[in-house]
Amino acid sequence: KLIGAGVATIALAGAAVGIGNVFSSLIHSVGRNPSLAKQLFGYAILGFALTEAIALFALMMAFLILFVF
Repeated sequence: KLIGAGVATIALAGAAVGIGNVFSSLIHSVGRNPSLAKQLFGYAILGFALTEAIALFALMMAFLILFVF
């Protein structure tokens, strides 16, 4: 069980990289075109929410492996 939960948490590292990538792209895009900052921020928040949802699903699976099975 412990090894399975540990393997399930590897997805959290991928989600962290994804969130960093989203905001890195936001900073880069706003630097290139500041007039679209408001619209790009909305897209960045959407990308953050979807990436964070994947991280929460991975964490939920790790807890299910630990405490249910």
